Amino acid sequence: MATMLDVSLRAGVSKATVSRVLNGTGQVKESTRAQVYRAMEELGYRPNFLAQSLANRTSNSIGLVVSCFDGFYFGRLLQQASRQAEAHGKQLIVTDGHDIPAREEEAVQMLADRRCDAIILYTRFMSEKAIARLIDAIPMPLIVINRELFQAHDKCVFFEQQDAALQAVDYLISQGHHDIACITAPIHTPTGKARLMGYRKALEKHGIRWDPAKVKYGDSSMTQGYALCREILLEGVKVSAVFACNDDMALGASKALYQAGLRIPQDISLFGFDDAPCARWLEPGLSTVCLPIDSMITTAIDQAIKLASHQEIEAIPPFTGTLVLRESVTTGPFFRG
Repeated sequence: MATMLDVSLRAGVSKATVSRVLNGTGQVKESTRAQVYRAMEELGYRPNFLAQSLANRTSNSIGLVVSCFDGFYFGRLLQQASRQAEAHGKQLIVTDGHDIPAREEEAVQMLADRRCDAIILYTRFMSEKAIARLIDAIPMPLIVINRELFQAHDKCVFFEQQDAALQAVDYLISQGHHDIACITAPIHTPTGKARLMGYRKALEKHGIRWDPAKVKYGDSSMTQGYALCREILLEGVKVSAVFACNDDMALGASKALYQAGLRIPQDISLFGFDDAPCARWLEPGLSTVCLPIDSMITTAIDQAIKLASHQEIEAIPPFTGTLVLRESVTTGPFFRG
C-alpha cells in the first residue's frame, strides 16, 4: 500500500507539501497540486482521513443543514456548496432539517458531534433566539443562510427579500399596472412576510390603495398558485397583473389564466420570483427576480472556513436580486410612456 512518502517522492515534492494539498491548507501552486494528485492516482494512494482528523483535530469537512431537498433552488445550492467545499479541500456532509426547527437543531448537533470544521445552516422557521443559542452551544463556527441575525452580522448570509419584491412590483406599476394581485409565499416565514411587505411598500410608494381582496396566501407550490389564481378570477377581483412570490406559483397561475381564456401578457401580465429554470421555458417567458444563490452559498462556506481557521472576518453585506424581464409583462391601462 502506497504511503504519503511514496507520493512525495513520485511527485518530487516534500511530504509536508503533500499534506498541505490533502488538507487544503497553506499556499500550494496549482501545478504542484496537479503533480501531487497525478502521483496519488498513479500509485493508487488513498489518504487515511480518519487518522488525519485525529492527528489534526479536524475532520476536513463542512456540514450543511438545509430545510428540505425539494426544488431547483436547493438542488442548485447543494451543487455549488459541493464545488466550493471541494475547492477548499473539504468534504461536504449534508442533512435535511425537514423545515422543523427541533429537527434542524438535532441536525446541527449531529454535525457538531462528527467534528465538522464548520457548519452552514439554512433555516426558514427557527427563531433568532434559538439560532443564537446554537451559535453559543457548539464549538465550531456556525454560519446561517437566509436569515438576518441582528446580533451576529458576521455569521449570516441573507438576501434583501423585501427590496427585491418592491422592485418587481415597482416595475409592474411603472408599466401602468395599478390593480396587481399578489400570491404570497408561506406568510409564517420571514421570506413570505418580507416579500409581501415589498409588495405593500411598492403600492404605498405610488399612492395605490392596499386591497386585501387582491392578496392570496400561498404555500409556494404550483398547485396553490393555480388554485389561488382561480379564486381571484372567480371572485371577480379587478386585476391587470399578478405578482406571484415564487416561480412555481406563477407557473400554476399561468395555467389558471390560460383555462380562463386570458392571454399572457395581452390580457393580464404575470411576474414571478426566483428565476427557476421553468421561467425561461414558460410560453411566454416569465419575468421574475434572479437570486444570487451561487454567490450566497460560496460566501457562506468561505466565511465558515475563515472562522474555522481563526482568520479575521467582517460582516457580510446583504445580497440583492436582479429583475429578469421577459415576455410575460406588457403595458397596462395606466401606462404613460
